[in-house]
Amino acid sequence: MEYSPVCHSLYALWSSPVKKKLILISIMFLIWVYMLYSCVGYCSSMPSLVVDTYRGREALPGPAAGRRTDSGRADLVSRLLAPPQPWEDVESDYEEPSIGTAGSRDLLDNEPETERADEPQFQQRAPEPSAMSSFSNGSGSKKLPQAIIIGVKKGGTRALLEFLRVHPDIRAVGAEPHFFDRNYENGLEWYRELMPKTLEGQITMEKTPSYFVTREAPARISAMSRDTKLIVVVRDPVTRAISDYTQTLSKKPDIPSFESLTFKNRTTGLIDTSWSAIQIGIYAKHLDNWLQYFPMDQILFVSGERLISDPAGELGRVQDFLGLKRIITDKHFYFNQTKGFPCLKKAEGSSKPHCLGKTKGRTHPNIDPEVVQRLRDFYRPFNLKFYQMTGHNFGWD
Repeated sequence: MEYSPVCHSLYALWSSPVKKKLILISIMFLIWVYMLYSCVGYCSSMPSLVVDTYRGREALPGPAAGRRTDSGRADLVSRLLAPPQPWEDVESDYEEPSIGTAGSRDLLDNEPETERADEPQFQQRAPEPSAMSSFSNGSGSKKLPQAIIIGVKKGGTRALLEFLRVHPDIRAVGAEPHFFDRNYENGLEWYRELMPKTLEGQITMEKTPSYFVTREAPARISAMSRDTKLIVVVRDPVTRAISDYTQTLSKKPDIPSFESLTFKNRTTGLIDTSWSAIQIGIYAKHLDNWLQYFPMDQILFVSGERLISDPAGELGRVQDFLGLKRIITDKHFYFNQTKGFPCLKKAEGSSKPHCLGKTKGRTHPNIDPEVVQRLRDFYRPFNLKFYQMTGHNFGWD
């Protein structure tokens, strides 16, 4: 029988133990690549494999949402390899909605819903997930918030939330859920579904400034969890009231003057405390309601003024309060001379600087100095009581 050189080569190749292992490993690798490729194509067609990538406003639905192209697998692979999209400022132009507590008079209370269209609203639809998020669907879970920024309106809550979102161990809802004041009847499971997914060791947060002045909010949050940590950003109540009025004026230019709204009777100088812009600033009164359900060591008061002059210092206090490592420091901020407040050098998910939008830092109207002084006299005893309750002098007087 004639012995072919080709057969001899094949026999020698197969008979070598090392080469035999290499051939088997190559075959297994090819099988693994084929299985992975098949899995990618299959997973991309599964609508249930959606991770919560919600940050701020949900993406607007489009005709392409949830749709696979004819070249589904190729499209998925290209998205996997694509560079991350830059962070888009969808929250900074948000206006904290005004409140309507019992016995308060709010100029926006009777606005038709169309006039509040600029407020982010939670809707039960999810943005189109990226392919990478589909693979990470199993990681993390939605939890009820362990910390809530409960106030105050026009105090600096939006800035604080945006700064905190830089921290890798904080996941926060961008828009205001208003669960404990407007949507409580929807139940805790509805509330939980609004939250982003978090991993072990991460903190879930939300902010709704009107909670601080909502009478029912303390009891409702306590019923959810007595261990909830509460953060209140406070600001000189006179400046806060003017800022509140300025926001309303930008929406309704025909409203009465600040001076006429401040007084029940200008001649007697009697302050109209039913106007929400005035009522919110009586911090001691609202805090007294919260202390019936939460101890003082579970409430952190952040200075709105120091959040502008020393953002890293205030963020350090917040990180300590939340039990987190101080990651957000001076290196994260720069002062924007045009806007007059600090901005982030690098926002969450972006390598670009980020400042709050045009609705923040509006120029206040000129207010009669006598009215300003009368308001300072009005707030002084309430401020002193607030200093005593918190053990901190905020220097508003």
